[in-house]
Amino acid sequence: MVKVGVILSGCGVYDGSEIYESVLTLLALARAGAEVVACAPDVDQMHVIDHRTGEPTGETRNVLTESARIVRGDIRDVRDVSADELDAVILPGGFGAAKNLSDFAVNGADAKPQPDVAKLVGDMLKAKKPIAALCIAPATLAAICRDAGVEAGVTIGNEAAVAEKIAGMGARHLECPVDEFRVDEENRLITSPAYMLAGGIAEAAVGIEKTVAELVRMAR
Repeated sequence: MVKVGVILSGCGVYDGSEIYESVLTLLALARAGAEVVACAPDVDQMHVIDHRTGEPTGETRNVLTESARIVRGDIRDVRDVSADELDAVILPGGFGAAKNLSDFAVNGADAKPQPDVAKLVGDMLKAKKPIAALCIAPATLAAICRDAGVEAGVTIGNEAAVAEKIAGMGARHLECPVDEFRVDEENRLITSPAYMLAGGIAEAAVGIEKTVAELVRMAR
């Protein structure tokens, strides 16, 4: 059975993992017969957003604790997950991927990845195990690859301003429609735009399901 790490970044599109993307990923992995290892960094979120108003609340919340909501509590600290125990890894999107898994949302091309996330993903890169990322998460993946001396090929769809920042990290941005994915064969990276382009859950599901299928195929 293929064992796939799912790296979450909180719970909610504006300050954590995009919930639809996360659940679609988990569903596609379950249907593919993969074993999931959900994980997240045990750190405070950059901030907490009221998802009704879009405004910061002033609260403090923990990324690991909030991520546990999505996976019914079955989650581990990413620091305790080893690349040796995984066959593949995937990062769903949501602003948390660019706020809590890295600081891309604030620092753009100068982004620094969260150290524990960078360690796991970096070890997967070295081991040539496949890595997938959705929505804005490829920006964090690009930062990790830059620090590992790897020229990544990733997509966030076709948004020029974000693509320019990704290129500023030394990565190659590959344009991609919402219902497809792009593969960096050399580095075994699979990325898809999801809600960077999707107008709804059904549209997002198409590219996510294809991405997960390719991830599992490569892991086997």
